[in-house]
Amino acid sequence: QVQLVESGGGLVQAGESLRLSCAASGRTFSVSVMGWFRQAPGKEREFVARLSWTTGSTKYADSVKGRFTISRDNTKNTMYLQMNSLKPEDTAVYYCYADGAVTSWGQGSQVTVSS
Repeated sequence: QVQLVESGGGLVQAGESLRLSCAASGRTFSVSVMGWFRQAPGKEREFVARLSWTTGSTKYADSVKGRFTISRDNTKNTMYLQMNSLKPEDTAVYYCYADGAVTSWGQGSQVTVSS
């Protein structure tokens, strides 16, 4: 099992930036992919970005492409989501996940973007 702890959410104005972190512990050697989903009030959880832990390849949702960057620090077993040019529609709870033997989820981080 992999444990994930998120940090970095908050309240910002439109156009500003935030960086989310997701620190992994436990059976991290089993992880193949890590990424982020988000869920806005009254909406379904949606994919944001993912990163292959083995190849480093990335994929983004069209809605965040060019504004968000997913990255990792292997030495710290930590994944990041740099969010630039934030928009009010980015307001959501952001969840990191890790695909290993099972899929693990972080506790969620609230990101609120005011207009």
